[in-house]
Amino acid sequence: MNDRTLFEPATMGSLTLRNHLVMAPMTRSRAVEANTPNDLMAEYYAQRATAGLIITEGVSPSPNGTGYPRIPGIWNDRQVDGWRKVTAAVHGKGGCIFIQLMHTGRVGHPLNLTAGGELLAPSAIAAEGEVWTDAQGMQAHPAPRAMTEAEVDAAIEEYVQASRNAIAAGFDGVELHGANGYLMEQFLSPQTNQRTDRFGGSVENRQRFIVDVATRVAAAIGGERVGIRLSPYGANAGMKPYPGIPETYHTLVQRLAATGIQYIHIVDHSAMGAPEVPASLKADLHQAWPRTYIVAGGFDGSTAEAALDEGRGDLVAFGRQFLANPDLVARLEAGLPLNSPDFASFYTPGPKGYTDYPTAG
Repeated sequence: MNDRTLFEPATMGSLTLRNHLVMAPMTRSRAVEANTPNDLMAEYYAQRATAGLIITEGVSPSPNGTGYPRIPGIWNDRQVDGWRKVTAAVHGKGGCIFIQLMHTGRVGHPLNLTAGGELLAPSAIAAEGEVWTDAQGMQAHPAPRAMTEAEVDAAIEEYVQASRNAIAAGFDGVELHGANGYLMEQFLSPQTNQRTDRFGGSVENRQRFIVDVATRVAAAIGGERVGIRLSPYGANAGMKPYPGIPETYHTLVQRLAATGIQYIHIVDHSAMGAPEVPASLKADLHQAWPRTYIVAGGFDGSTAEAALDEGRGDLVAFGRQFLANPDLVARLEAGLPLNSPDFASFYTPGPKGYTDYPTAG
């Protein structure tokens, strides 16, 4: 295989991507007014449009899902208009962009929720630790209210409407955030889901929320416009390993394949301190998936090339390297050194550590 596959065009469904690099979703907390995208965010994404595929930061489909300060939403017309600026800027540079739909569920604090929002989750189990609030600094995660069945069904519809809104805003597709300890993974884990109705108990029931969202979103906007991110063994937001993870994710991936969605995006967070996702599980999930398979977690240029060459993935996602290097593709292709990310400005408002990273040329 060509040893420069990373920089060659790639096919994902009906889309032709300019290369095999994916800009991974990363929370940046710059939607400072009414959870609405702005010109600064359009500039940020346009700077990185040389990626084969950009996946945005997590975007809430609901006022209930804005657990962190200043994260954007896509549930109202003003937000849709704001996102149109972003997609137009990226498309104007020849890029392709999916929106990541992220409902934070139990992760957050009422001080961070937009007007009318409530901290809801599968069960009334608080996340461990604390969360930042702009109003009162660090605060303990409060216990959420357990969702009624009607509220679960309403949340599924919120994802569907958010997906329609995303297409109206000019996105090429949507990624469902089924990872990192947020609402979808809260339904999947027996530690955070202690329900006794059709959304809890058995593995099949705990998978139901994710599968129902994927099924209905695919029906609403077309399966080839939909992907999902999963993080087996992820430790974000207080998630912990539990017995049966390999079997749970194997059957989940099989059920998701039947919905017709285009890709799964498997992230291994071991580079950030989580337990490693076994290579055997990654290979098993890849074999079970009939379409595009995106790998993520601690890659650099050479290891990404190796993953493609060895058939371990179809596309490779980069996170913090894209954050700090708007021209990451050019730097990797030319073998140039990379900027280091400024951790202190990851989630602060304004351009510092956001749109001011220098390019090499």
